[in-house]
Amino acid sequence: MKQKEILLFGGTGQIGRNLVRKLSENNYKITVVTRNLHQSGYILKTQANPGYLNLIEMNNFNMKKISSLMENIDICINLVGILYEKKKDEFKLIHTDFPNMLSKLAKTHQIKKFIHVSSLGIENAIDSKYAQSKLEGENTVRNNFSKSIILKPSIVYSVDDKFTTNFMSLLSLLPFMPLYYSGKTKFIPIHVIDLVNIIMNVIEIESEGITIECVGPETLSFKEILRKLLRSIDKKRLLIPLPMPIAKFSAKLLQLLPKPILTEDQLRTLKYDNILSGKYKSNFDIGIKAEKFFENEINKYSFNWRSGGQFSKETKKKIL
Repeated sequence: MKQKEILLFGGTGQIGRNLVRKLSENNYKITVVTRNLHQSGYILKTQANPGYLNLIEMNNFNMKKISSLMENIDICINLVGILYEKKKDEFKLIHTDFPNMLSKLAKTHQIKKFIHVSSLGIENAIDSKYAQSKLEGENTVRNNFSKSIILKPSIVYSVDDKFTTNFMSLLSLLPFMPLYYSGKTKFIPIHVIDLVNIIMNVIEIESEGITIECVGPETLSFKEILRKLLRSIDKKRLLIPLPMPIAKFSAKLLQLLPKPILTEDQLRTLKYDNILSGKYKSNFDIGIKAEKFFENEINKYSFNWRSGGQFSKETKKKIL
């Protein structure tokens, strides 16, 4: 049986690193396109078995070079995404134009599967450039290559994320934590391992032309997430609802940081629940369960933010 070959974009992020490991374990040969071979190569090469991983350096979206890479592959997976713009129209370039190009090439080469990872809860966020660029990307993928598979995960978390780890860092330092929109925005966070298992299932089953909303086993509000993080790092902090004028002003300041904690666009996105739309099937609907619960999983790595580290003793503190 011929070894299946996969072309992967966005392989250096938390989803990509875990996916490379899983693909290698299941006898897939992976070609990962990365912007900096020397910077990211050592991270990825430790995830795959010898002979299963090929790294290609590409500093820009070279259509001719990507087309040549697609000539001999079975499956193309796009994980590329950004949370904030460093330059004008970067959301459009990354979330709309790049998937547009990949899906056109996928159709040209008639590859077996093109899997595009987008985001959950973006349909209603009409005032967010991030959300609208993601939505336009989805639409171009569907229009260009009808066999495409689109995955829409809620917040993806793990020890390697930029969500739980950033918030645990902030909560361990700040005396209080602002609650945007009173902390009522809802999420259905999914652990990276559960998402990788969904991707593997989609690769291996006979499926095409579908959109799947990928979620974990529980719905949590932003306030509930912060409470669970505080409990896990054994800290007592005030959670204070922030009036919108102050919230907007804080976002203006925070987005000036080299790695913004919050941007004005992210603040607008936070208005909208990140939950199942009912428009598409979920992973549960197609028989792929996500079994990892948020608090159980963060407890496995939250000791990094506790006083005393992994040898600390948990105490029960009231969280306001």
